[in-house]
Amino acid sequence: MADAAPRQTQRFERKREAILHAAARLFNEKGLKGATLAEVAASVGLITTSVTYYFKKKDALAAACIGRTLDTLSAIADEAAAQPQAEARLKRFLELYLDQLARITRGEEPELINFHDLLALTGPQADEAQAGFTALFRKLRRIFFETGEIELSRPAANARAHLVLSVMLWSRTWVRSQYEPEDYARAAERIGAILTGGLAGEDAGWAPAALAAERLAPPAPADRARENFLKAATHLVNEQGYHGASVDRISAHLSLTKGSFYHHNDTKDGLVEACFERSFEIMRQFQIEARAHSARGWDQICSASAALVVHQLSDHGPLLRYTALSAVPAEMRRDLMATMRRLSERFAGMIADGIADGSIRPVDPVIAAQLVIGMINAASQLHRWGPGVTAQNAGEFYVRPLFTGVFNP
Repeated sequence: MADAAPRQTQRFERKREAILHAAARLFNEKGLKGATLAEVAASVGLITTSVTYYFKKKDALAAACIGRTLDTLSAIADEAAAQPQAEARLKRFLELYLDQLARITRGEEPELINFHDLLALTGPQADEAQAGFTALFRKLRRIFFETGEIELSRPAANARAHLVLSVMLWSRTWVRSQYEPEDYARAAERIGAILTGGLAGEDAGWAPAALAAERLAPPAPADRARENFLKAATHLVNEQGYHGASVDRISAHLSLTKGSFYHHNDTKDGLVEACFERSFEIMRQFQIEARAHSARGWDQICSASAALVVHQLSDHGPLLRYTALSAVPAEMRRDLMATMRRLSERFAGMIADGIADGSIRPVDPVIAAQLVIGMINAASQLHRWGPGVTAQNAGEFYVRPLFTGVFNP
């Protein structure tokens, strides 16, 4: 009987870990607002009341998933911090993180939750989760950009830390779809080479063009109501996730009634799909204009990227974050992801052209394009993590480091 208590404790911990693993997978698939306790319970062969024995409410379960992921990433950062130089620390951090993803993909480690819907978390756990994510951000800023190896202002250090953390988190989305687990280490090496060495060839200079598409005309009065709904839905999906951006929330954001919503929109799905199409069209405009502005691949990718980040921070922004794609209905997601792939491949084409014309140094163009996409995508959150970074200086503080190297002062 003396061993009964330890065995019971072990059973409790095994079941709790199984619930956390299943919950993280479902939250990643459907968002914090979309997944239910009943679905989590069913995925581990339990009933809902059995799950509430371990976690009283869904927010408590989500917070536990977030806490476990933050602990994992913090431990990876601590191990990377043992390296003697900032550049080596960053490369080691990427190596360890991609190795963790490989082991998860092979089923050797439990799933880690995405942070896409972090702001959708409510209840007493929300502040703790936010504090944990902030602590991770500050740790990465400290071990990479506050070492005394380069002189950076606080806004510049914040912007670079946000860039590194964002493209690292974005990598799990595309690495899993493009690489076998055995090749994750090669991906980590190439990501690290781009982040530390940039893309610039010998004759490249940082002078992104001010594209005319940056000065998008305001909508005509007849289209203004539609534009307001698109911007409100984009903002709320970015903050609360696809399921968290309800019709009621969108209407309340505009101080309108639910009836007014349906006067201008048929369904929420249709509105969100239009938000994606609007964001894709803006990206498409900048890409086309950048290619028309210069024949060099370097000038094209720098100009399009800088213009898109400026757009994110302007009154015309933000763009819809691509991370929201994971929670939209499957029939809508397929077409949207196909468009996203085409736009990403256009960036990869610019980079490949730059390698061919000598303006971009030899890098993996597909990986470089994904880093550009991740950087643009994360610009919508710069106001939270980069105080002092504005549309006027974002090109210098946030975009340029990706192209010239994050440790280039």
